[in-house]
Amino acid sequence: ANHWAKSAIESAVSKGYFKGYGNGLFKPNASVTRAEFASLISRVAKEMPLSEAGATDSFKDLEGHWSKAEVDRAVSLGFIQTKDYPNGFKPNTPITREEMAKWMSSGLMASSEEYKKAFVETKETLLPVKEAFKPGIAQAKLPYLAIAMGTNLMNGFPDGSFGMDKTTTRAESSAILLRLENVLKKEVESFADLNELRMVGTKKTNLELVSSLTTGNTSIADISGKRKTFRNGTGSLVFHRLIGVNVSESKKKQSIYTSVFMTEYGQEKYKNSGLLPVFKEITIYPKKQGFSIGDFKNGVIDKTSGMTITNKLNEKYGYEVLPTQDSVEFFAKYRNGVKIWVLEYMGLDDKEFAQFDMDDGSYAIIKKNAK
Repeated sequence: ANHWAKSAIESAVSKGYFKGYGNGLFKPNASVTRAEFASLISRVAKEMPLSEAGATDSFKDLEGHWSKAEVDRAVSLGFIQTKDYPNGFKPNTPITREEMAKWMSSGLMASSEEYKKAFVETKETLLPVKEAFKPGIAQAKLPYLAIAMGTNLMNGFPDGSFGMDKTTTRAESSAILLRLENVLKKEVESFADLNELRMVGTKKTNLELVSSLTTGNTSIADISGKRKTFRNGTGSLVFHRLIGVNVSESKKKQSIYTSVFMTEYGQEKYKNSGLLPVFKEITIYPKKQGFSIGDFKNGVIDKTSGMTITNKLNEKYGYEVLPTQDSVEFFAKYRNGVKIWVLEYMGLDDKEFAQFDMDDGSYAIIKKNAK
């Protein structure tokens, strides 16, 4: 009666997606099995055309199992790939959140060429969850999670994790099912967060979505993976990507990465400041013995540089930042390079002009969008 998902559960039950256990019990905190979730998404997607001829014998270990028809339909709809379960479906196994994300994303791709395009465009994106930073998410898994998060089918937990290996309760699944029902009715382009993940995957930045700044005819993708040697000869860096967090422009998108890089205090402090907090991912390669943070800051004078992030969100999400002390000892541990995030605040007025120059002559600029 007082469960947080009461409304979602009642809605999912009224639509015929879920059934109770009798005696007025739903068991909201019970885990969901593969067989159960396959049946649930089959019911939600009842209006979807089959992506292939109806499957009739998807898995040998489903013979005589109550879920066989529903699992076969989920396979036919493109939600489940039989090759993912070469040793059998094992229907009574609790389904993981990673599996749920893959199933739903696969079904969306089977229903739309645009989702297939989104899949390709998010292969190198950054997910706003701690697993993306440490230990990292395999590229083969990344787009499935990106589609699930970008469409708001699934979100991260308060601790910053996605919880790929965690199982899901019946209550949580009821909420996810209602979201899936809604997602199936919408166009891919209507999901702002997925658009942002796609842009970061292809352009290596979200700049144009979250601010009035632009790279014009250049692109951050042009300098991504490129090296810049420090002018003082102490080392070099490789630039990866640039993420902006909108705190000043109400008409621009609030970034999906906001909670990853800025605390509520920081957002409030810079609200309407006319500044765009920009977070840059770089790998620093120390060359000099006794390399310090001073060598880095004196070695770079263009926008490939940045300041130390001090809000401690890196401890929650697991990404490295410039040290605030003992920098010689810090860099001594990473003679072969260390990937870190640095911070800069860029002005949003039309007088600002930022440039990034790399060793091979490639470059990118950031300026006010004249449109």
